Amino acid sequence: MLSKLVATTLVLMTLSLQVVAQSSYKITQYVHYEYQGETHYGVLSGDKITPLKEGLFPLSERTDTKLSLEDIRFLPPSDAGKVFAVGMNFASHMASASKAPPPMFLKLPSSLAGHGQIITVPGDAGNVHFEGELVLIIGTRAKDVSEQEAGDYIFGVSAGNDLTERSWQGSDLQWMRSKASDGFGPVGPSVVTGLDWNNLLLTTRLNGEIVQQENTRNMIHKPEKVVSYLSQYFTLEPGDMIFMGTPGRTSALNHGDEVSVEIEGVGLIANRIEWP
Repeated sequence: MLSKLVATTLVLMTLSLQVVAQSSYKITQYVHYEYQGETHYGVLSGDKITPLKEGLFPLSERTDTKLSLEDIRFLPPSDAGKVFAVGMNFASHMASASKAPPPMFLKLPSSLAGHGQIITVPGDAGNVHFEGELVLIIGTRAKDVSEQEAGDYIFGVSAGNDLTERSWQGSDLQWMRSKASDGFGPVGPSVVTGLDWNNLLLTTRLNGEIVQQENTRNMIHKPEKVVSYLSQYFTLEPGDMIFMGTPGRTSALNHGDEVSVEIEGVGLIANRIEWP
């Protein structure tokens, strides 16, 4: 049974997709989900999921089955082996030099969480902030690719929340605790193909109130540049994720807060934040 939070955000997600679908016929929304104790991939259309026969990489055929959203549990949209993130990618948040390499850090696959999942932060975390972000999902193995061809290696995009413990971020040698604790990477509810990832409106809401809103056209380091840069040092594999940085200001969260990140055409991911 879906919570009130998840049910409400699914309505908003469907409306967001309907608006963008009017201008593009290539848009497809893929989901990763649990159904009757097993994990599957499928295609989301309205409030129904059509399961795929196998997986996304390579993309498999659709079955003839239809599932209701009330019967599934959303998982992160891919089984990421590596999770990268860009820092200081919006001038409204904190700017980096546009001609310099993009400032990067790592999150852990174990930090990822799905749409509707309750995020229980570590008990000694005292200054956890939201960071709404566009997330890239790699679709093809990429190594030493140029910026001009990098877009061909991006399967699609999703919405994410790069939860960050600011005190640890300032005090620790690396950002491992502050950025990669369990649950610090909600992403989903889907990965969407056919969108112009350089022109999408990103909106973060805290308990229903808008706290961040900016178009991805204002990213300092574009997805093509980031994918090309990373591929010079790391072999990017299908399913790997790249969080693309947050705009505007962030603020500390409290027990029971509900955070949603909506990206035009993707829908939104929503999670409740709790302390043990």
